[in-house]
Amino acid sequence: MNGKYIRTLFITKSYASGIFGHQIVGDSIWMSKAGKSIQPAALPYWTYKKGLINGKILVPTPENQFVDAVTGATPESDFEFKSMISLKDSTTRILLEVNQTWDWNRFWTNNKFPDSPAYKHSSQPSLIYAVTVNISDKTFYLNPIGHGCPKGESGKLFTDISTLTTAKEIFKEIKIMIND
Repeated sequence: MNGKYIRTLFITKSYASGIFGHQIVGDSIWMSKAGKSIQPAALPYWTYKKGLINGKILVPTPENQFVDAVTGATPESDFEFKSMISLKDSTTRILLEVNQTWDWNRFWTNNKFPDSPAYKHSSQPSLIYAVTVNISDKTFYLNPIGHGCPKGESGKLFTDISTLTTAKEIFKEIKIMIND
């Protein structure tokens, strides 16, 4: 509840490993084979909250992967994720950050930050959801609270999400259920 990062529950295997389905070559050329791709604007809020990997870098790479969570493919539709989390405190805040590559709209255009290669791959910035869970209730719904840095240059939470459009449509709802 004090804003301190505790742990990551789930992250896509691509982001955690720095190896995506399409390898990037140069500024914006994508190969049709899997390979190294470093995407600082994909999940900037999480990237800065979790801190350095191996005491060296923030964004996961094939040489410095993030291995402190369950990883998997990006879910394509409804999915269920189970985790054994101990709610030691009476309340805990859970956050989720999501991003869709090349998701442009009228505000987030491809020339908004022409000098930022990271932005060119991201488009609309990551959307951050949150909910406070407690030990007395059983069902919780995450709601959007802001977006990450569109260029991936900071871990700041930007609370104005009025310019986001299709980014808000990635999820219909996000629900957490506590089972005894």
